[in-house]
Amino acid sequence: MNKVEIIENYIEEILPNPKCELNYEKDYELLIAVMLSAQTTDKRVNKVTKILFDKYKTLEELKNADIEDLKSIVKELGSYNKKANYIKQIATIICDNYNGIMPRKREYLESMPGVGRKTVNVLFGELEIEPNIAVDTHVQRVSKRLGLAKESDNVFEIEMKLRKKFKRDTWNKRHKQLVLFGRYYCKAIKPECDTCKLKDICRKK
Repeated sequence: MNKVEIIENYIEEILPNPKCELNYEKDYELLIAVMLSAQTTDKRVNKVTKILFDKYKTLEELKNADIEDLKSIVKELGSYNKKANYIKQIATIICDNYNGIMPRKREYLESMPGVGRKTVNVLFGELEIEPNIAVDTHVQRVSKRLGLAKESDNVFEIEMKLRKKFKRDTWNKRHKQLVLFGRYYCKAIKPECDTCKLKDICRKK
């Protein structure tokens, strides 16, 4: 078995049914939630989006929301001034330019404020629009520790390497598995190395 197969077998063993931990009901809610998740935890985002989407139930309502109220709702996430404005701008763009329907094209989404490649990768993977691997802080850390990428690689370089190492039809699942593996097992602080079956191929030793 090569290294990639060893990694795949182990993450399949411990995370056979990985799920996105952001709560959402509509596609645009996921878009906003992923945007909000930059530099914070999914747990915090879920707390905020519960209040946000309970109060503003449609894109039209978000578009017309009072910006100060949006700021007060997202305040605990950090960069809240920017993020509140992004919510309003995203809602306005989807309402005004796309008849209230979230576009499914990368270039349209990436032109929206606060939305970058990683956000669209998560969105497309989770909604099964197309197979994708998004590189967040967890995927980056795990990839470097397990030798799937170099220490000097940036997020785009890591993404391209992971796309080559894993089969395309597994990308969505592998992405979620690597995120959860990094979040709960191969943590930044106090990783669970003692019980990890990948410790022999890990660079952290």
